[in-house]
Amino acid sequence: QVQLVESGGGLVQAGGSLRLSCAASGSIFSVNVMGWYRQAPGKQRELVAQITSSGSTNYADSVKGRFTISRDNAKNTVYLQMNSLKPENTAVYYCNANLVPSGSFFPRDYWGQGTQVTVSS
Repeated sequence: QVQLVESGGGLVQAGGSLRLSCAASGSIFSVNVMGWYRQAPGKQRELVAQITSSGSTNYADSVKGRFTISRDNAKNTVYLQMNSLKPENTAVYYCNANLVPSGSFFPRDYWGQGTQVTVSS
């Protein structure tokens, strides 16, 4: 069984910072793209940032220059450093990993349980 476990959410004032972490565990052969998505109340889930196994990154325009995604391939862990947070960044943040489980030939997407980020004004 593969699991993604997130940590690091919480309540922060506008202008503050938070760091999210997500560790993939279980029987994993390889991990491709890892990323973070978010879903605010009444809105669709949207991509925040992605990072490939070689370190290439992709960000939503709204977070460029403020958020930084990184990963530790040895630990199958992805991080999201969020600076200069704004109230509109309030959402449940979900970790995503596209990976190949052990014993399989095909990659599939896995999701974390979500972690709440609340930014007060």
